[in-house]
Amino acid sequence: MRTLNYQVIFNTPAFLGNAEQQGQWRTPPFKALMRQWWRVAYAEAHRYPQSTVAMRREEGLLFGNAWLSHREQERDVADHCKSLVRIRLDRWEIGKLKSWEGLEQGSVHHPETERTNYKVGPHAYLGFGPLDGRGGTRLSTKVNAAIQVGESATLSIAVPDDHAPRIECALWLMDRYATAGGRSRNGWGSFALLPSPASGRGAGGEGAVPLRPWRDALTLNWPHALGQDEKGALIWQTHPFDDWKSLMRELAIVKIGLRTQFIFTTGKNSPKTEERHWLSYPITNHSVRAWGSNARLPNSLRLKVRKTTEGKLVGVIFHVPCLPPSEFKPDRRVIESVWQRVHAFLDVPAQQLTRIPA
Repeated sequence: MRTLNYQVIFNTPAFLGNAEQQGQWRTPPFKALMRQWWRVAYAEAHRYPQSTVAMRREEGLLFGNAWLSHREQERDVADHCKSLVRIRLDRWEIGKLKSWEGLEQGSVHHPETERTNYKVGPHAYLGFGPLDGRGGTRLSTKVNAAIQVGESATLSIAVPDDHAPRIECALWLMDRYATAGGRSRNGWGSFALLPSPASGRGAGGEGAVPLRPWRDALTLNWPHALGQDEKGALIWQTHPFDDWKSLMRELAIVKIGLRTQFIFTTGKNSPKTEERHWLSYPITNHSVRAWGSNARLPNSLRLKVRKTTEGKLVGVIFHVPCLPPSEFKPDRRVIESVWQRVHAFLDVPAQQLTRIPA
C-alpha cells in the first residue's frame, strides 16, 4: 500500500451537508470526486471506449461494490468487496460560516427580471438551494453552517501500489478542476489540494490533462474529458480578484449572460424543447412536458476558483462536454449549435476572459 497525504484548503465557501444539513468536513465528497476523476483518467488511458462495462468493473473492484458478479460453472458468483482505497480526514469539524450578512456586494442585472424589478443576488444566483436570495441573500433554513474560506484539513489516502499512479492522476486533476459540496459546479467548494513532498506525481509535478475535441466528446453520455476546439482547450480564466466575494459576483454576471442569450418562447410545461434547456435542467418556470419535473440534466460547463502564486483569486470556466442521456432524446445538431454559441460568448473580448492552457 502507498499512503498519500494532502492538505485541502477551500478558496470559496463549501456546502458539505451532513445528516443534519450542517456544513461539516466529511470524507464521502472527496471519495466521490476521486472516483469521478479516476474515470476521466481511465477513459483517456483506454482511448474513450464506447462501453463502460470494463471500466465500471475495475472501478467497483477498486472502490468497493455490491453489484458485480461473474459466471463460474454456469452460475453467478458475487464479486462484492470492500474498497481497496482507504481515505481519512484529520478533522470532522462543523463549518464555522453561519451567516451571509455583509458578504454579498450588491445585486446584478438579470434581463429576465426587469418586469418584476426583482433584485438578483449574485451569490444566491450561483448558490440557489444552499443560499436563499429572497429578501437579501442568506443561508437557507436547510443549511445551518458552511465551511468558510481558508479552512483546511489533512486528507490521507492509502491505495494499493499498482493502482497508485491512476489515483495520483485523479488527485492531480481534482486540484486543478474539482469542487466539493452543494452547487459545486458553480464554483462553491473550490479547493486546492496540496500534496506532501512524498506524494509523488501530484507534488508540484505536471500531468497531461485529458483533452478531446468537444464534438467527439458528444459521442459519450458521461463526463470523460475536457473539451478543446481549433483555438485550444475550452478553458477560460478571469482577471485576478482580491477576494472570493467579488470574484463570485463576476462569475454570476458571466453565467447570467451566457444563459440569457438563449431567449425562451415558451413557459411551464412546454410542448417542445428549447435551446436553453440543453444547458441544464430543470429551469424555474420553464419545464418541458416530455421531461417532467423530476428529470435532471447537470450543466457540463463548470466553474472553479483558484489561488494565484501572488495570493490573488481567479475564476476558471471549463467545458466537460458529453451528450445528455438517451431519455432526454438529445438532438445532436441543436446541442452542437448551443455549445458553439456558448464558446463564442466566452471568447468575446467584452467578457474579459482569457483562454488558458489545460
